[in-house]
Amino acid sequence: MPNLTTRDLEKLTTEHPDHQMELVGGEIIIMSPSGLESDEVAAMIITLLLNWVRPRKLGRVTASSAGFRLPNADGDVRAPDAAFIRSDRLPQTTENYAEIVPDLIFEVKSKTDSVTKLQEKIQQFLTYGTTVGVLVDPRTRTMEVYRLNTEKVVLGDGDVLQVPELLPGWELAVAEVWAPEF
Repeated sequence: MPNLTTRDLEKLTTEHPDHQMELVGGEIIIMSPSGLESDEVAAMIITLLLNWVRPRKLGRVTASSAGFRLPNADGDVRAPDAAFIRSDRLPQTTENYAEIVPDLIFEVKSKTDSVTKLQEKIQQFLTYGTTVGVLVDPRTRTMEVYRLNTEKVVLGDGDVLQVPELLPGWELAVAEVWAPEF
């Protein structure tokens, strides 16, 4: 199959709005819908992040359908489950793929995801300028926090995620993001 472009990705996304797609290495990856649990966890992370960011006008918070064009030779377009971009880096939104990488990303593992693939995706974002990447696993109730050229930090229930270099004062209690049981 020939190398595909962002134009091909845009066309397919328009034709199939119910599928999430990414352009990686000239190939379009179609991702299956996530399960309810992982989607609910991502929604909670987005909500808690947005509730801190928006009133302070610190930047933008996006969900998994927002594509970011990576500055690599292949022009990869990737979409983290949740992302934050500082306001000074993107003062005005765009209807196109963002031409920058987010400052903070979250990947929430769903039933069909490979942890290794999610870790590779986070590392790719870090390589191109993302400051912090977080892998969230609802099954193990853990968050793996990645920063470029440092060891990952694993957080569990009872721990608090802080990202002072991007969001001074923001705290996310790990136990707060898990799907509730009624």
